[in-house]
Amino acid sequence: MDLSKLDFAGLQNLKADVEAEMKRREQEERTKAKKQIMELARTYGLNLEEVLTKVSAGSARKSAEAKFRHPSRPDITWSGRGRKPAWVQEHLDGGGALQDLAI
Repeated sequence: MDLSKLDFAGLQNLKADVEAEMKRREQEERTKAKKQIMELARTYGLNLEEVLTKVSAGSARKSAEAKFRHPSRPDITWSGRGRKPAWVQEHLDGGGALQDLAI
């Protein structure tokens, strides 16, 4: 189709037709995907509730134990994972050792 031969009204009509067809096909694809998901769930003996629930807590990442404690505020701790908290960095910058903060 040569779009340069269409006038403005023709282009607007074409755009509306394309958008309507895209919406129709999107709905069709979504319906097809739902059917495939349900067939797969039935294959494994799962119902809709089981499919939609979160993964069990056993497979979730476990939080790490605290290994370091703030020198003057014992309620503030750090596991040693990730970026150093500001209070740890300040301690190190002041000449302290990380082991000074170990629990």
